[in-house]
Amino acid sequence: MGIAINGAVEQGLLFAIMALGVYLTFRILNFPDLTVDGSFALGGALAAKLIIDGFNPFLATLIAMVAGAGAGAFTGILSTKGKINGLLAGILTMIALYSINLRIMGRANLPLLREDTLYTMIQDLRLPDIAIAGITLFTGTAIVFLVVVALVKLLIDWFLHTDTGLDVRATGDNPTMIRSFGANTDTATIIGLSLSNALVAMSGALVAQYQGFADVGMGIGMIVIGLASVIVGEVLFGNPTIVRATMAVILGSIVYRLVIAFALRSGLSPSDMKMITAFLVIIALTLPTIMKGAWKKGSKAMGGR
Repeated sequence: MGIAINGAVEQGLLFAIMALGVYLTFRILNFPDLTVDGSFALGGALAAKLIIDGFNPFLATLIAMVAGAGAGAFTGILSTKGKINGLLAGILTMIALYSINLRIMGRANLPLLREDTLYTMIQDLRLPDIAIAGITLFTGTAIVFLVVVALVKLLIDWFLHTDTGLDVRATGDNPTMIRSFGANTDTATIIGLSLSNALVAMSGALVAQYQGFADVGMGIGMIVIGLASVIVGEVLFGNPTIVRATMAVILGSIVYRLVIAFALRSGLSPSDMKMITAFLVIIALTLPTIMKGAWKKGSKAMGGR
């Protein structure tokens, strides 16, 4: 069971980078971006192909991020300059990326089992695990993942407090008002989508190296998983400030992976994961309403005495 929990924590940290990207579009930019399903697979496909071709894993991951940013910018340009509905613009980019990913890989699946990846490089460091009374709380690999995710979180927190970041936040809150102040909301939207999909592609590249292969279908359903992480994190840990909201997204991603691990351990099939994700999101969305109703009912009962 300990191995399952440790694996869930490691996966939760890797997918947290993707969830942070979804948070930028879903909560900050208020943009329904379905590019995520395509850009996640794009990151994995491009990183795997470059690593097999002899590129350094760091450089391959960096190039995957740039490609993801390009995909996000394309969706942003379709929406802002082409005046295509944001939801449709994301779907169009996602569909195009499916064929592009197949072109990049040359086939539907690329194995990385005999290649040097960031994951094998971390394993070669042979970092000690953090254990208490013989129970491993954090593996050495998870510690490295935690440092990477913490750096990404700090960069996002910093960016959203810069002038450009404030433009992106204001564009999501009230685009009409921010335009009246002379800000370019089109540019802010494109920047927000580019940053979001760069993070999603980075997560895809890291996950491909972690699991030892890239698959053209690895991005299917990622937007739902990202939304589940964001919503579960907000419900459990709150989001009154940017700093706390990004922390909640990371913790929400870990909680989501732990729920999946426990569901699998309880005997459910991996094919049930979509159903579990849907129920988890439904519970997270309805729980605040149920708790609010129960609190009001309790308050009335107390006042009626």
